[in-house]
Amino acid sequence: MATGRRKRNPSHEFTDAARGERLQKVLAAAGVASRRACEQLIEQGLVTVNGQVVKSLPAWVDAENDRVVVEGRPIARHRKAVGAVGKKGHVYVALYKPRDVISTTRDEYGRASVIDLVELPTLSEGETQPRLYPVGRLDAEATGLVLLTNDGELAHRLTHPSYEVPKQYEVSVRGRVTSDNVQQLLAGLNRAYRPRRPGKKPPRPTKSAKPPAPRAAAAAAPAAATKVEVRILGGQRDEEHGERTALSITLTEGPDREIKWVLKRLGFPVRRLKRTAIGPISLKGIAVRRWRLLTPGEVKQLRKLVGLAKE
Repeated sequence: MATGRRKRNPSHEFTDAARGERLQKVLAAAGVASRRACEQLIEQGLVTVNGQVVKSLPAWVDAENDRVVVEGRPIARHRKAVGAVGKKGHVYVALYKPRDVISTTRDEYGRASVIDLVELPTLSEGETQPRLYPVGRLDAEATGLVLLTNDGELAHRLTHPSYEVPKQYEVSVRGRVTSDNVQQLLAGLNRAYRPRRPGKKPPRPTKSAKPPAPRAAAAAAPAAATKVEVRILGGQRDEEHGERTALSITLTEGPDREIKWVLKRLGFPVRRLKRTAIGPISLKGIAVRRWRLLTPGEVKQLRKLVGLAKE
């Protein structure tokens, strides 16, 4: 007589709970996807453990020693201590933000947030999920690296201009950018981010504002005022889009929208903007919408960068 309950017939050897953690939990902890989505990947036969396909649940694995591969790509080995949770319960996440996802904790219009893309594993029975916050912001239409943490002091220092944490962007613009245009862009960005007197609010850009002339801007704000680097990565032309130029821009201060504003005033509207690195942390190895926990070494590098190495 049918009971309506599907009987599971494990087709693998990973059925002993004494091995360690549930496979879907290990995948989620490695930033592959949410736990439910990881279960679907397993059931689709896209996950192997030590070379053996695992298509049914439950399955338990040794997260530190087993080789787990998803769609041909091995996941990072599970790390304890700071890699998962720091000494004070701090969590550090690197996320590849897609377009049209906001980098705030909540939105009055109900739009998807970077917080919605991260589902941390429950680290022990009865433990609640840590409340993460994005470090700085990235415009909704921009893509790229966003750091999330519940370490308030580190987040503050990473975003405060006095610590000069470099942020690198890849920007695609309409038009052909020359070396002379690069000098104009450097002058415009340096003017936008030049040091201001304490208590004085920065001027807000207006629609009627014009970009500074190269000489005037350079005189008003010397290149040493802030650390700005601009490189031309390449250009191309096609019948549909016309001339396009790819740029690499590194800043130690200011939001990504200032880059768009200065480029637009120079006659180079931004088509795409992607943040590729924050300090020593880059997007390398992270797919769009995916995330991973920072390693203990990466957390140490970030803390050292902003003067927290001994704290």
